Amino acid sequence: MKILQMTDITKRFFGVTVLDKVSFDVEEGEVHALLGENGAGKSTLMNILGGVHQRDGGTVEFCGKQMDSITVKSADEAGIAFVHQELNVINDLTVYENLFLNKEILGKFRHLNKREMIRQSQELFNRLGVDINPTDMVGSLDTSRKQLLEIAKALHAEAKLFILDEPTTALNTEEIEHLFGIVRRLRGEGKSFIFISHKMPEIFEIADRYTILRNGSFISSGRIADITPEEVTRQMVGEGYVNQEVYEARKLGEPILELEGLTGKGFHDVTLSVHKGEVLGFTGLKGAGSSELMQAVFGAIPFTAGKLKVWGKPVASGTIHKAMKDKVAMLAANRKENSVIPDMTLLENTYCAEHTLSGRHPHIHVKREVAKYNKLKQMLNIKAESHEDLIVSLSGGNQQKVILARWLNTEAEILLLDNPTQGIDVGAKTEIYKLIQELAKAGKTVIVNTLEIPEIQKVADRCVVFYHGGVQAVLERSEITEERVMLLATNASAIRAEQGQEV
Repeated sequence: MKILQMTDITKRFFGVTVLDKVSFDVEEGEVHALLGENGAGKSTLMNILGGVHQRDGGTVEFCGKQMDSITVKSADEAGIAFVHQELNVINDLTVYENLFLNKEILGKFRHLNKREMIRQSQELFNRLGVDINPTDMVGSLDTSRKQLLEIAKALHAEAKLFILDEPTTALNTEEIEHLFGIVRRLRGEGKSFIFISHKMPEIFEIADRYTILRNGSFISSGRIADITPEEVTRQMVGEGYVNQEVYEARKLGEPILELEGLTGKGFHDVTLSVHKGEVLGFTGLKGAGSSELMQAVFGAIPFTAGKLKVWGKPVASGTIHKAMKDKVAMLAANRKENSVIPDMTLLENTYCAEHTLSGRHPHIHVKREVAKYNKLKQMLNIKAESHEDLIVSLSGGNQQKVILARWLNTEAEILLLDNPTQGIDVGAKTEIYKLIQELAKAGKTVIVNTLEIPEIQKVADRCVVFYHGGVQAVLERSEITEERVMLLATNASAIRAEQGQEV
């Protein structure tokens, strides 16, 4: 039985058609993967279903009823819950206050019945198998628990259809399995899910059916069991991006970043030497210490022992501003919280870092900055209309390019890229990989931290595998395989070595 039927949905923005008679349906008790590149129309289609945008044509039927003019409130009341990639929880409220926001339970004299709200919250978490204290402040929760809180909020609101937008972006393997366990349990209870993700292994693990959009048009739909990941990718992006080889061997220069026994919160005794023009991959399980090490090199967090040299000169545990002066830049993980300045234009987001380095010149020469922006826009192939547009008007991949442009604008020579393709589509990922190679060919030194081993295989000269804050191994390019890296990242290699097996 179909719980949702969207037929011939059409949407135009400023005369441009972004959805062209798209049809989409979801069965009761299924996980339906909605696939396509950023800009394919997925978000617009879901925003129409969630009442954020009004459609220009087509019909929507939910639970057998026509939905003529959908609003956010009417979608919520009908039982449609949108769990966004960029979480909508309030950090300054407790867990139970987030759950009962605008749905508070009142006692005598219309006072808040906190005890009952806490009890119901705990009951809900027990049902989901979630270890969250209802009285904890949401700001104290890690990302995975915030994600589960969002799902709990939707379940508390008696949702029938959950829209999960890139729900695993910031989760590790164990957290993803826990989330999928919850999804399977709720699917067994008859709940339905629209699952939006760019990660093929997850799509093929959790989804029952799929629908693919490209350039605002319907491409295909069917059972996941009847299609391969390669065919899904071809339909999403066209033949041009499938299995592209981007790596190019280069002659590397002298060491320009040297770490000797570097130790800090989350990492310990790291010794590395990174060369000019090298692309070095960092990987390991989430929390293995590679991200914290990057932040220490950038001055965002202190290191407590060991030595750090940049350009052959010793550097004390310092500040971000000091690192920037040493031509070190960092593209941080989670661009929404750490990089994107939503109320600023593309131009302002591009020059803001460079402007802090030229504090003696407080006035901004707009014409000069526009010229630099246009040069970087062309170099990075940023798809945007005007430099006066807000950065949030761009897709995730193009936002990431703008942040990269920000750091290139500082004339940085050492680029620390922490999870640079997080939440962006296959085509945009390929462009980022190509950019990394072009930057390395131009003599930039690039360190890429990612949980996705195929990314390292595409771009890196060497790979550093972390485990529990330490360097487990440094692999040459020819040695980088998914099996070998995972053996090292999980410390299974130590068990195999004890058993006398080859690692």
